[in-house]
Amino acid sequence: MSDEHKAALAKGRVEGRIVRDYLEGLRATKPKRGRKRTPDTIKKRLDAIETELASASPLDELLLVQERRDLEAELAAKSNAIDMEALEVEFIAVAKSYSDSKSISYASWRDVGVPASTLKRAGISRGD
Repeated sequence: MSDEHKAALAKGRVEGRIVRDYLEGLRATKPKRGRKRTPDTIKKRLDAIETELASASPLDELLLVQERRDLEAELAAKSNAIDMEALEVEFIAVAKSYSDSKSISYASWRDVGVPASTLKRAGISRGD
């Protein structure tokens, strides 16, 4: 395997990782329907669950314990904020090259949620 070939493979791995991280970030920060929960409202509900557990039936206790686990995981996820600006900057730097090498169309990028403004800054146009 030539050095040129190895370099091309390494470039593809780096670009693929950057694109994957950006798309995962988009998915993780996609707005969800309904009322937004804040860390404060989650903490209030966790406190309420502790109170309810004292007098809960065995089945209700099971459901409350599961809800507590879910809320604790949600609270932890909220504290691990995703830096979408940094991910977007990296994505813009490699998106055109990655798109060309994988023959990915503008419409496909849009279908997975990449904003048109980001594609424009990356040099990917509707004709691509």
